[in-house]
Amino acid sequence: MAWGVTGLSLGLLGAVLLMEQSFSAKAQEPKVFQYKIVEVLPDTTNMQTKLNEFGAAGWELVAVSMGNMTEPRLIFKK
Repeated sequence: MAWGVTGLSLGLLGAVLLMEQSFSAKAQEPKVFQYKIVEVLPDTTNMQTKLNEFGAAGWELVAVSMGNMTEPRLIFKK
């Protein structure tokens, strides 16, 4: 019986060590982002349409730049 418990314990320990290695390997992989800059007309309806369009496609708004002060630039990342 003692050998069975020892074998089971070693098997569980091995499984935990293997799982820990796979988690640490994933944590070390660098994330890769895409960025997109979109100039929009400076009206609320147009900006909201663009925000909804890019949000639905998985883009996240990270900044708004005014560019030449007449055309806002929406900066997205994914």
